[in-house]
Amino acid sequence: MLDLATKLVVVATIEPGADIRVLGGVLYLTNLRNTGAAFSFAAGFTVVFSLVAAAVAVVIVRTARRLFSTAWAVTLGLVLGGALGNLIDRVFRDPGFLRGGVVDFLSVFGPDGSVFPVFNVADSAIVCGGILGVLLALRGIEFDGSTGKDQAPARDAA
Repeated sequence: MLDLATKLVVVATIEPGADIRVLGGVLYLTNLRNTGAAFSFAAGFTVVFSLVAAAVAVVIVRTARRLFSTAWAVTLGLVLGGALGNLIDRVFRDPGFLRGGVVDFLSVFGPDGSVFPVFNVADSAIVCGGILGVLLALRGIEFDGSTGKDQAPARDAA
């Protein structure tokens, strides 16, 4: 919801390619379209990225019934929200179905991604969810909230 709202505001108020300096130049607001993956990688594969995002959403929704860990629920919620936020752009924005350009508008330390690639709220959610997921996996926390230490060792049938 936050991703969609921010994109609607950006499209309505910032001309494409314009840069608005905020926070003393730490952040710039702009209006760019990204038809590729993260950091505008592989711009010719928009349909593939759309289908991957849809598949990720389906897998997360199917996995949700096994979740008893609040941390994993937050993690997968961030990834799902981000994937759906960008998928909505790919489905409904020009040039057409599954080929639309994702609205990116946050540029840090320089305008138009000159220092770091331009991104949006959905991208931030995906990255934060990914980092949190890696941390949970490294700590051995399962979807049900247990850790590897919580489970009794399997016994060989004799």
